[in-house]
Amino acid sequence: MKIAMWSGPRNISTALMRSFENRKDTFVSDEPFYAYFLKESGEDHPARQEILNEQSSDWATVSKMLTGNIPNQKHIWYQKHMAHHIFKYSDLSWIKHVTNLFLVRDPKEVIVSYQKRFPLTTHLQLGYNQQVQIAKTVADFTGDFPIVINAKDVLINPKKVIMMLCDMINIDFEEEMLSWPSGKRDSDGVWAPYWYSEVEKTTAFQPYIQKNVVLDSRWKDIYNSCMADYEFLNSSSMIIT
Repeated sequence: MKIAMWSGPRNISTALMRSFENRKDTFVSDEPFYAYFLKESGEDHPARQEILNEQSSDWATVSKMLTGNIPNQKHIWYQKHMAHHIFKYSDLSWIKHVTNLFLVRDPKEVIVSYQKRFPLTTHLQLGYNQQVQIAKTVADFTGDFPIVINAKDVLINPKKVIMMLCDMINIDFEEEMLSWPSGKRDSDGVWAPYWYSEVEKTTAFQPYIQKNVVLDSRWKDIYNSCMADYEFLNSSSMIIT
């Protein structure tokens, strides 16, 4: 099985990758379209040149690789993707051959976290619009809207949500998915030193803490641009009972 987990930045996407990587039957890939995004956008992200040196920036090459044989003779290939690495003209035909899942988080929480690390100038940096584009494409291909999970639900009850997710995609749940060794991973992207300092300290999903997030007025337009897409996706998220 090949799993494409579509997230935006400043979510729990790396922690979820840790969860799947802790399975003995799973190989993980960290943001394989990052170099493609940097080449197409011209964005000057931290470790830009290292990423371009490390990964292929050719869309066709990467998408062919992602639908090929699962590396290391594993049974599951978990691919962590950033939706904002995809452009409207990107050929999404390859996603017919993988199981597409979507991870969402409240835009207020994402904006507050993101702008502390990186300049935020447009809602497109946060990936909600692209997630909707990809999800609708999946629905067109398959006839069914893809599975959506909310980061808040995962953090409130990791075991229940991960068990439900495994059941929905027809793989066995393993207790090992609920904890992992702290530290760096060989599978982490070369950008990890700039983004993964917090997740490297973790050994499990961190408890959800309800915060009274008040956005500065300068972020209101970006927030409003994200909300319709977030609410559209979240309305289809897994119902946790």
